[in-house]
Amino acid sequence: MIFELIDRSYINEITFISIIIAFAATCIVISLCKNILPRDQGRAFAVNGQKSEGKPRGAGIIFVLVFALCSILFIPYSNEMLIYLMLVIGAMLSGYLDDRSSSPWGEYKKAIIDLILAIICALTYVNYNGTHIQLFYSDAISFTMPTVPFVILAVVLIWGSINVTNCSDGVDGLCGTLSIISMITVYGICQIKGIDASVKHMILLFAVCLLGYLWFNAAPSRLLMGDAGSRAIGFFLAVAILKTGSPLLFIPSAILLIVDGGLGLIKVFLLRFLKIKILTKVRTPIHDHMRKSKGWSDTQVVFRFTIMQIVVSLALLFAHL
Repeated sequence: MIFELIDRSYINEITFISIIIAFAATCIVISLCKNILPRDQGRAFAVNGQKSEGKPRGAGIIFVLVFALCSILFIPYSNEMLIYLMLVIGAMLSGYLDDRSSSPWGEYKKAIIDLILAIICALTYVNYNGTHIQLFYSDAISFTMPTVPFVILAVVLIWGSINVTNCSDGVDGLCGTLSIISMITVYGICQIKGIDASVKHMILLFAVCLLGYLWFNAAPSRLLMGDAGSRAIGFFLAVAILKTGSPLLFIPSAILLIVDGGLGLIKVFLLRFLKIKILTKVRTPIHDHMRKSKGWSDTQVVFRFTIMQIVVSLALLFAHL
């Protein structure tokens, strides 16, 4: 919207201003509205789950809406990006309604909602971008997939990203910090590959809105993102990596989120549907295993997981140089 009023030669200045506004707006709105958010009821089976009881949760509704508004104001309009924004808001709203519910939504209900959003997103991506895939940075190793298999794999990526991110949200600052690092990693991939500036601008806006939230979520936290935040983050991460044209780079870009939240999903799936038991002595999510079995403090979990993701991200980005 701003681009309709200002010459596009000022794109760097607009980006700078938008980042400052997005961060400041997130902090201000959270400060003003945190007390009207629903209250966390604690988690009976999570390590230190009782510490979150009574804290405002569902703060994702704030930073996601700030991100969406700033994107509309400061990023050139396109139908594709508008659809993605609406779907991110949809993922956030499904999580927020769960956060507000007196009894948690069932796993299958949330899984179906995630599946519907993922299918719409995958079809949107294919409509605007096709099905060409680069395995790494170069077009030398690339191919075009048939539409149906591509859509199926894209749906798996989006659904998986939503749920591993959601499962990783159990320690103050952990999910937000890892998600920011993953977003900046994807931003670096976009920069290397020369991806459209609008995509990079959206990534930066989401990252700084998350930083505004982390101002309040750093241990000991004053509020929680809830499913409203974690589900929207996972959805956006999947969209961002799809836009790079190299969806397989999601694995190193978000490897700690995948390991932390994903192993639990695999463990439950195998046991429930195939009656196969794995990792019987490992508590999931992995951050709970590290706290309960290895004696790590919450701060150690956040710092060590963060360090590992930074190392992998740096290796991924500098592999191109």
